[in-house]
Amino acid sequence: MRIWIILAAVSGFLAVALGAFAAHGLQGRLGAKELDWIDTGLRYQMFHALALLAVALLSREGGSTALQVAGWGFTIGTLIFCGLLYTMALGGPRLLGAVVPLGGLAFLGGWLALAWYALRLR
Repeated sequence: MRIWIILAAVSGFLAVALGAFAAHGLQGRLGAKELDWIDTGLRYQMFHALALLAVALLSREGGSTALQVAGWGFTIGTLIFCGLLYTMALGGPRLLGAVVPLGGLAFLGGWLALAWYALRLR
């Protein structure tokens, strides 16, 4: 449970910090497309920080493999999906866009694992 709370808190913190940096330090320096990538990454990162917090709270009832898979899916999805969007927006190679969907698949896997956990509740 502790790891999910820590990851949720760090991810939420970084989403707010990057959002503030983007709003105050990147306006006028990046194009609309790049700012849109950052905005998309921030939204997904914050949603999944909250999802990690839910995984942590559900883990209080007892750990389960499905919750572990969900937590890692949300974490890996954030790193790949959001991280690569930020990287591209800040000047990284556009070729990274081909890898971004793998982060989306990790998010989807996390949500499916969470649903599996819920279906198995008694």
